[in-house]
Amino acid sequence: MMGSLDWSTLNWEDVEHLLNKFEALGPLPGLFAAWLESLLPFLPLVAILIANVNIYGLGEGFLLSWVGVFGGALTVFWIIRRFGGGLRYFVERKSPRSTRLIHWLERHGFMPIFLLSCFPFTPSFLVNFVSGISKVPFHTFVTATALGKGVMILIVSFAGYDLVDLFKQPWKLVLVVGIFGLLALTGRKIESKYFK
Repeated sequence: MMGSLDWSTLNWEDVEHLLNKFEALGPLPGLFAAWLESLLPFLPLVAILIANVNIYGLGEGFLLSWVGVFGGALTVFWIIRRFGGGLRYFVERKSPRSTRLIHWLERHGFMPIFLLSCFPFTPSFLVNFVSGISKVPFHTFVTATALGKGVMILIVSFAGYDLVDLFKQPWKLVLVVGIFGLLALTGRKIESKYFK
């Protein structure tokens, strides 16, 4: 059954059901799911984050998600930085426009990585990959990613923690929809400018 799943279309209830099957392992499945999404970007990050806060509670669910997502980002960055030797030249040769994004990250460092990490709809694997092949310092990547992912996960966790309560209090729903809309628009602008 697991092999026949379309992982990209899983909603938070599907993810919650899957994680509950491994409840004997405590918080490890929630942390592992968030970590794995960084390596397999077709997995539904928002669904994983919402499932985590609904299973483990707002505080622990947020923490597990943040540790998993941040750890996954560091894993991708480290693998690319460590073993990606000539990868930058290959990427620039195959896609000359990617040079623009790489130089933009190198010039501005912290702020673009932080902003891109704040958006739940940004292709984070691509951000981690490009940061890994660039000359962005490790400490800059770590700080920007830790803070940006924290902001993103906090917003998604708050929105997804008690969906019934969210619909009962219209001001919360409007706030969350407004924040997501703003993040989506800003993320799309950045993506269309630098990722195409």
